[in-house]
Amino acid sequence: MTSARAYKTAAIVLRGRTYGEADRILTLFTTERGKIDAIAKGVRRTKSHLAGRLEFANEALLGMHRGRNLDVVVSAEIQEAHWQNLVEPERYAAANLAVEMVDAFCEPDLPLPDVYALLSSALGALGRSGEPLALIPRFSWRLLEMLGLAPPVDACARCGKALEQDIWLDQEQAGFGCAACRVTWREVLVLDAQDMENLRALTAQRGGSVPVTMRATRRVTQAIEALVNHHLGRRPKAGLHALEFVRGA
Repeated sequence: MTSARAYKTAAIVLRGRTYGEADRILTLFTTERGKIDAIAKGVRRTKSHLAGRLEFANEALLGMHRGRNLDVVVSAEIQEAHWQNLVEPERYAAANLAVEMVDAFCEPDLPLPDVYALLSSALGALGRSGEPLALIPRFSWRLLEMLGLAPPVDACARCGKALEQDIWLDQEQAGFGCAACRVTWREVLVLDAQDMENLRALTAQRGGSVPVTMRATRRVTQAIEALVNHHLGRRPKAGLHALEFVRGA
C-alpha cells in the first residue's frame, strides 16, 4: 500500500443509488469490513473505467480510498460477474431476496466472512438454476444459522424435549414446538413427518450423517419464511415480488 488510507477488498454490490450527475452511492458487502457504503465517482459516465463492473450482485476486487464521510471506489476488477446470469426475471427476484436478507440482517462494519462466502455461492447457484426461488429456503436457513438465529430442529422451543410428531411452528419462541406445548387458542402451521424429514435434510451440513436436500416442501418453506420475518421484524420487500412467480402470476 502506498497510503494508510488506501486498501483493497473483495466486495459484492448489494444496491446502489444515483448521486449527483454521474456518481453512485453503493452498499457493498466486503470481506474486509462487512457491509459499508461507498461512492463510485463518475461511474455513470459511459467512458468510466468502473462502468459495468459495479452492477447489482457483481463480485469484484476493489481498490478503495478512505474518505471523510464515504470511502471512494478507485478501481474494480471483476471476480464473478453474477449480474449477467441474473437478468432472467425469476433469478433476479431470487437474487434480490437473498441480497435483501443479507443487507437487512448484517450490521455495518462487521466482517462476516462466512456470510460473504454463503452469499457469493448462492448468487452463483441462483444464476445457474432453472428454479432459483426453490433454493431460497436453504439459503435463508443457512443465513439464520450463521447469525445464531436458527432454532434447533430436534428439540421443542418451549420445553426442550425431543420433537417426535405433531410438530408445529412456534412463532412466539421462533422455533418448533412439540404436541404437549401446542397452543390451542390460535391456528398454527403444523409439520408432518415428511415435512420434518425434509427440514432436517434441508438444514443438514454437507458430509454429515443426514443426506442434504436443496428443496423444501411447501410447509417447510412457509416455516422458514415465518422465522425470517420474525427475526427481521417485517417481510422482505423482495419477497412480495418473488410471490408472483410462486403463484404463477
